[in-house]
Amino acid sequence: MDKDFAGKVAFVTGAASGIGEAVATQLAARGAKVVVADLKLDAAAKVVDAIKSAGGEAAVLAVDVGEADQVERAIQFVIDTYGRLDLAVNNAGIGGAAAPLGDYTLDDWHKVIDVNLHSVFYSMKYEIAAMLKTGGGAIVNMASILGTNGFANAPAYVAAKHGVVGMTKAAAIDYAKKGIRVTAVGPGFIETPLLGSATPKEVFDGLRALHPIGRLGQPGEVAALTLFLLSDAASNITGSYHLVDGGYAAQ
Repeated sequence: MDKDFAGKVAFVTGAASGIGEAVATQLAARGAKVVVADLKLDAAAKVVDAIKSAGGEAAVLAVDVGEADQVERAIQFVIDTYGRLDLAVNNAGIGGAAAPLGDYTLDDWHKVIDVNLHSVFYSMKYEIAAMLKTGGGAIVNMASILGTNGFANAPAYVAAKHGVVGMTKAAAIDYAKKGIRVTAVGPGFIETPLLGSATPKEVFDGLRALHPIGRLGQPGEVAALTLFLLSDAASNITGSYHLVDGGYAAQ
């Protein structure tokens, strides 16, 4: 496998499982030093162990991305550990409660917005500051198909992911001439262990049917697109939003 990320330092949130784990693992396999960050420290540590067993280099960090001070400390940890930050994937997120907007509780609203939107602002704020010190970098924000589409009973999630797409575009414009590229990825429904174990078969089949391709996406497929956007091959790509959704948004 090409080591095209050799010498690069990456920070990945929500990296203990699913898409984040796939991104961290693929980055390490291609030569990056990866800080695997997640609220679930034990699960994140297992990802780091797997990366090291495969010959890669990684460090683990517990962080609540909904807390600005923890995110600031996380980026300082990256600098203290590896000396710089070149690549960032802001992937951490939650689904939140399911209810129509009029019935959505304030607590549920704030929780989803904190984790899915505010966290991306906090992360980019400190990531960009670190990248500017070493000449630039690349950031990918994990949005969703619901960054462009609506979905019933998910007002907070839809609002947050639309906000991530908008914030991505704004940041890309601000830093395009300073060597920092910022893009967003919009996965469809992805087949993760959590979705498979927590979802009744009829619901799972219904979600699969929403995708013209006839199946759910895999974490590795989202990771492959993410790594392309982080790579030098995407040097002229910034401010854009890229779907990996089996045709969901084309309908």
